[in-house]
Amino acid sequence: MNGEEASGRRARRGGSGQQPLKQVESRAPGWLIADLNPVSRSSRSVRRREWLQSERPEPAFSSRVERWQLIVKGRVQGVGYRAACCQKARELDVNGWVRNLPDGTVEVQAEGSIQALTELRLWCERGPEQADVLSVVHGQLHPIREDWFEIRR
Repeated sequence: MNGEEASGRRARRGGSGQQPLKQVESRAPGWLIADLNPVSRSSRSVRRREWLQSERPEPAFSSRVERWQLIVKGRVQGVGYRAACCQKARELDVNGWVRNLPDGTVEVQAEGSIQALTELRLWCERGPEQADVLSVVHGQLHPIREDWFEIRR
């Protein structure tokens, strides 16, 4: 048998005697378990396992819709807080409403992705330029799938 025939047989069998990797899905997102066969052909071969990073994307938390209630305390009435909040919510593609409460606070009920709601909450902690926000109390509600943002009276 010449060298070309021997190398052809090795190529058909997988080259250097290695078999392809056997990959099994793991429970950890984005990871695979690969069983690596040893290079040697001894009868007492030992299997080796490795964790391999796969190209699976991370779970999309931003696609989950939540509804938050924010109570904003401080000097937040009579300074354009509701109009500015409504504009910011529309920019962030958040649905819900904002209104003044009789005790001088502002209530915001907003529904959207967690990332957008977090950005809205951070904005609410600052407010418009004329406002003086002391605190923002956060609560979570069941989503009702509104598709607009409005100012309520």
